[in-house]
Formats: sequence, C-alpha cells, structure tokens
Amino acid sequence: MKDNYLRLNQLAVDGKTVLLRADLNVPILETQGTSIDMIDQRLRATIPTIDYLLSKGCKIILCSHLGRPGGVVDPKLSMKPIADRLSILINKPIKCLTGCIGPDVRTTVDTMTSGELVMLENLRFHPEEEKNDSEFATELAQLADVFVLEAFGTAHRRHASIVGVPKLLPSAPGILLQSELSMLGKVLEAPTKPLAAILGGAKISDKIKILDNLLDKLDVLIIGGGMASNFLKAKGLNIGKSLVEDDGEQLARDIIKRSATLNVELSLPIDIIVGNEFKSDPETVKTVKIDEIEDDFMILDIGPKTISLFLKQLSRSKTILWNGPLGVCEFDMFSKGTKHVAKNLASLDAFSIIGGGSTASAIEELGISDQLGYISTGGAAMLEFLEGKVLPGVAALSQHSN
Repeated sequence: MKDNYLRLNQLAVDGKTVLLRADLNVPILETQGTSIDMIDQRLRATIPTIDYLLSKGCKIILCSHLGRPGGVVDPKLSMKPIADRLSILINKPIKCLTGCIGPDVRTTVDTMTSGELVMLENLRFHPEEEKNDSEFATELAQLADVFVLEAFGTAHRRHASIVGVPKLLPSAPGILLQSELSMLGKVLEAPTKPLAAILGGAKISDKIKILDNLLDKLDVLIIGGGMASNFLKAKGLNIGKSLVEDDGEQLARDIIKRSATLNVELSLPIDIIVGNEFKSDPETVKTVKIDEIEDDFMILDIGPKTISLFLKQLSRSKTILWNGPLGVCEFDMFSKGTKHVAKNLASLDAFSIIGGGSTASAIEELGISDQLGYISTGGAAMLEFLEGKVLPGVAALSQHSN
C-alpha cells in the first residue's frame, strides 16, 4: 500500500474540530514529576501541524500516551507537564483535561471555540487503548470531525487511537508523519549514493530485517554498539563478558558473508573501551585493541581509532542512515563515541537520517539537531518501515471513505 490516503492539505479541516494523535512521549523529570526534560524534540516536531490547523480556524484536541502505566491511572504519567511545555513552545494556552473520554470531556469539547486547544489525559490510562478496543476508539472519534495522525513513533502499534479512530473519521497524516515517510522512503527507493548505514544498539536481531531489506542498496555498513560483539565473536575474537544473542554469532556470519558477496564495505570496531562492570563508573576502564579484550571485561564504547576509521568511511558517503548508539549511551562516560561521530556528521557533505531514542537524544543533548539532515522521531517504527513493512497506523489512514 502506497500513498493511498489524503494529504493534510487535501483534508477538509477549515473550522473543524480535529483530533490530533501525536507522539508526545518525552521524559518526565523523576525528581519532580511536574516538569519535563528539555529533550523535547517530539513536542517541537508537532508544532508545524498545530500551526497549520490553527491557521484553518480549527479546534484542536491533542492526544498521546506517556510511558507505560499499564492501563491504570498513574499521576506521575499525567499529560499535564506535556501540555504545559507545549503551551510554552507554541505560545498558546492548552488546557489539560482529567480524562480522555466521558461526559466531562464531551462537555469541554462542545464548548471549545476556534483556535482553542485541549489535551486529553494519557490514553494508556485506559487498557482499551492498547487492546485496540472498538468502543474506546468510537468514543475518541465522537469528539471530533476529522482525525490527523502525527505519531510516527507509535505508527507501528495496533492501538485504538492509531488504527481504530481512522476507520471512523476522515483522516490524514500530519506534516511530521508525512515528512518521516518521505525521508525514509527516499532511502529505500532512491538514495543519493554512496549510501552508508550505521547500525548500533544492543541487539543484532532488531536490525537483521533492515539488513535483509537494505544490504543490497548499501555501499558502506558500519557496526557499533552491543551488536558489534556478535560480529567480533563471529570473527573468532574473545569478547570477554560482552553479551551476545543466542543466534547472534550466526547472524553476524551471514551478514559478513553477504556483505562480501554484494561488495558492501563492512566496518567493525578496531579498538574499544572496556570496563569490568556494567555501570556508569566501573572500577576499571581502559581502551584496548579488539584482540586484547580480557575475560573479565565487557565492551562499553568504541575507541578513538574506531571513531577515526568510521568518520573516514562516512566522509565518502552522500547519504547516511543511522539507527542505534555506538556505545552504552545511558552512561555518560560511554556515550562519547556516539557523540563524537554525531558532531562530525554535521560537517560532512552528506544527508543524514538519524533515528532511535538513544541516538536522537544524544544529538539533541549536543544541540546540533538543526545541523543534521533529518532526525526521526521513531525508534521501532523507523526500524519496521526500513524493514519494508507498511506501518499499521499508515495503512489505517486509507480505511475511511473520505
């Protein structure tokens, strides 16, 4: 299925009440529970669609999930801090409601005026959301005249607000979602060559289907993060206490063989930073060559020579796709490889498309998002799209007879 849905500028929204399903799932500061982390790319990315709808005189009902409350109300995962932050970003008040369905919500929506915005409470406070319950989807749909899906980060989920509501209302993707589909679609269909992919993160199994779909299009494949352990072990190297998946070594062997057959330049770490503990400050940390890993140590980041090697290979590319960090980014000490590569991408004569929560967060922390080609708001959704799958949320947009 391709492009079998209305674009936002084709959807009749003038003066209408719009249910805008966004992905506003950003970190809440644990120490306070009342304000959000400044890493708010997903909020900012939604603003162009909000501005467009406001220019059309719409009444906007924002809705999203936040965290994993498991179908019960958790005050720490209320949408109010999100509404407050987004209100500052758009310089307009956003009233956060205490529910997302029911008579009180209906009454508030019925009294909205043109240009007004409200935020529904966390959709996942209701177990029906993740169960794709049709009655829950109907209650959400009854609040609005039209539906706009802006949540690329959850477009791979078969949830009520993602796939249920579009069956019931005239629907279209928002500006962000359409941009994500266009940018990632270009990588699959007509990338500017040479094309390089940087794949990191913990699991090779998460990326194997991407490689099945992309490998014959690549010129360079760079492997980092935890998944590099599988490749190093496949090459007969000792990886110490580094984790590998049950079938990771064989998967790595297959990719090594296929890369050679397809004449894809496969690049692995040549030095790494290891530690004797998996924590933010291990007792012993050192940089070693890949054939010098001791039994009691584990790989935690790429080393300086690897960074130089990767950047040299990337400098020859015109399109760079990056998904997954090159080290254990949740520990600042081991995020340096990811951040160093990110900083240098900004100076390359190449268009970069970057996704995955840890990778995108590292780039946002560096304040260089506007210097890079495109930062995707999707992690798992980006992976599924690059695997060649049609995302359920996108497929659902064509199901209503507009």
